[in-house]
Amino acid sequence: MPLHIVIGAQWGDEGKGRVVDYLSAGADFVARYNGGDNAGHTVTVGSKIFKLHLVPSGIVHPHTIGILGNGMVVNPRTLLDEMSSLRGAGVSIAPQRLHISPAAHLITAAHRAVDKALESARGKGQIGTTGRGIGPAYTDKATRRGLRMADLLASDFRDRLRAHLLESNRTLGMLSAPELEVDAEIEAFINQTSRLALYIHDVATELNLALQQGQTVLAEGAQGTLLDIDHGTYPFVTSSSTVAPAALTGLGLGQTVAREARVMGVTKAFQTRVGSGPFPTELSGEMAERLRGTGANPWDEFGTTTGRPRRVGWLDGVLLRYAVRVNGMTDLIITKLDILSGMEKLKLCTGYTVNNALVHDLPGGADGLSACAPVYEELPGWTEEISHVRKWKDLPKNARAYLERVSALAETPIKLVSLGPEREQILAL
Repeated sequence: MPLHIVIGAQWGDEGKGRVVDYLSAGADFVARYNGGDNAGHTVTVGSKIFKLHLVPSGIVHPHTIGILGNGMVVNPRTLLDEMSSLRGAGVSIAPQRLHISPAAHLITAAHRAVDKALESARGKGQIGTTGRGIGPAYTDKATRRGLRMADLLASDFRDRLRAHLLESNRTLGMLSAPELEVDAEIEAFINQTSRLALYIHDVATELNLALQQGQTVLAEGAQGTLLDIDHGTYPFVTSSSTVAPAALTGLGLGQTVAREARVMGVTKAFQTRVGSGPFPTELSGEMAERLRGTGANPWDEFGTTTGRPRRVGWLDGVLLRYAVRVNGMTDLIITKLDILSGMEKLKLCTGYTVNNALVHDLPGGADGLSACAPVYEELPGWTEEISHVRKWKDLPKNARAYLERVSALAETPIKLVSLGPEREQILAL
């Protein structure tokens, strides 16, 4: 039962999309299991750059079947635009290649409006939401009043949609936000979603059968471990579960298939974050600009979804060990090692001081991070340009030493190292 789970080991934006694209060469199914179009996965194939928010990154390979699992919340407009863009780039997006769980929840214009109104009402306490309606959609799911993909096939869907919009308008009114024009929204939403009916599929049965037959399922997580609703830096988190066990519940898979699963954690060679929340190793000034880039290249440190500049800092070994533990990682994948080339000295966070005491684990879990000050270990950098390297022995000595130290801190073997945005710029160890 070859199930492989790719998860983010940081606050998202680790480069999971290009890793999933690389691993998809050996996969039959590539399945998203959580989140919505607040995710942003970038895949570079030659001169083509694909920025995907809902469609699994592995769909760029012609032999894969893409799955949108029940753990997701789906904005039909975003999905249709993405499908159209992929078709325009020559990627086949037929109902035979893209399957959506009937239990995946729908995001409407009302969810997006409520999301923005709630964030605005928080004032200085804003949590940095993308405004994509993710939180309100998951709220409706938890309170059992959400709309699901299966509802698109119901004869009374129009009535269900109207009730949802009217209820949302009451919420918008209480927030002193503009209300939606219900009839216009109904017509627009039904016009969009009617085109997705052919893609609704019993994906849980399909994936279980595939695994029983020995096919490979690559589960693609969105966001990162530190944004998990339970295990992240609460309240500065997303609204879904982003850790590896969520792949089972988000795709309708049983515990049995997890016994032989590989859990691949993706981390940058440094640390980044978008939005509010604690960040012990955060840098500012010239060094931050050096790590972030200018935004001139698509792989510079600016959010794929939001376009916001990412906060940057040295790699945090304490948080990495934490991510290894809560996910049960078997493999580590390092991205953007090439960005560190040319730096005389590098730093790794190996512990924290909290109230003058040295600790090597998170005190009180990830939400206790704001009280932590980093303790650094310094390593020599390297001057060589490494984007062309394809063998471990050809990496500079200091680059190898840096990776070996990261692996030791994480207590997890490194299997892949990304040295650039292209498919072929990945070093297998």
